[in-house]
Amino acid sequence: LISGDTFRRKLVKITGPERVSSKGPPFDDAVPFARKLIEAAPDRILWGTDWPHPNVGKHMPNDGDLVDLFARMAPEPGLQRKILVDNPARLYGFEEVKS
Repeated sequence: LISGDTFRRKLVKITGPERVSSKGPPFDDAVPFARKLIEAAPDRILWGTDWPHPNVGKHMPNDGDLVDLFARMAPEPGLQRKILVDNPARLYGFEEVKS
């Protein structure tokens, strides 16, 4: 997924840690996967809780816990802003947000 130019032309939403976790809540083992994607192309990453979790498997995630988990995936405030504000704004054509 992250090799070559393909990833550079796509957007990836880091969501659904309950789907990639083999340990279950709090889905800590999903963090390295998200970090690797973020490191590869921080300008191409989006984030969401995936509510209402239509494909939930064994563990229904708590959305508040997923927000806390995101902070571990992208611990730097500038990176959080890029993923939560700047990248979606560019995708949807929103006007630039001044901080």
